[in-house]
Amino acid sequence: MDDLKLPHSHGTEPAALRARLGDIERFQRVAEVFRQLGDPTRIRVFWLLCHCEECVVNLSALMGMSSPAVSHHLKALKSGGLICSRRVGKEVYYRAADTGESRLLHQMTEQVMEIACPRQAALEPPPPARLVPLNQVEEYRAEQVELVRRVHDQLLAQLDRKTTIEELSRQYHMNPTTLKNTFKEVYGVSIAAHIKAHRMERAAQLLRETGWSVAEVARAVGYDSQSRFTAAFKSVFHQLPREYRKG
Repeated sequence: MDDLKLPHSHGTEPAALRARLGDIERFQRVAEVFRQLGDPTRIRVFWLLCHCEECVVNLSALMGMSSPAVSHHLKALKSGGLICSRRVGKEVYYRAADTGESRLLHQMTEQVMEIACPRQAALEPPPPARLVPLNQVEEYRAEQVELVRRVHDQLLAQLDRKTTIEELSRQYHMNPTTLKNTFKEVYGVSIAAHIKAHRMERAAQLLRETGWSVAEVARAVGYDSQSRFTAAFKSVFHQLPREYRKG
């Protein structure tokens, strides 16, 4: 297209733009992504999965639809790379993919929803659509960090409980992958490694300062199995709990 002669050239059409216009495959990819959200129900499913991880049964109840109908939308969203899934036994859980495309469409969806809000529209005409400003992105990031700190404090206050990433994701309305990645960025290690370290520190304190049995100490730091607790304790302190207590 570099040699293309325009009927009415105004000198404002850079060659780089003309070259991009010829890259049909890239534009086709964009069209495919937007086509996935060409159905309002599919947008609702996608938006929901941007905030939590759910199975088909729960999605069906939330959407007021049959499981086959929900599965149809999930298949389309997954084929477009906008959501991903994981299997636990016979159950399959879905969530928004942690990709740039998925995050951008999530932001665009919520931006348009805010513009189209009936309460706001009754007060003033909607502003023109726009990309999310950088300062709002930074605020959104700060909110994620604050949520992760709250997750951290909750976990430390409940060392005797087993809490899964999925439960935390639903409680704090954060994508599981985003939750794990943000936690690691803030605290330098994974959630599991960080909480294990605190559990072992607490266990060591209880072994030193109380007369509790090893089984009681194990339960106090979230281990139902004494053997698993003993193995975890030894991996950190290189001693069995009873040896640590005597030493």
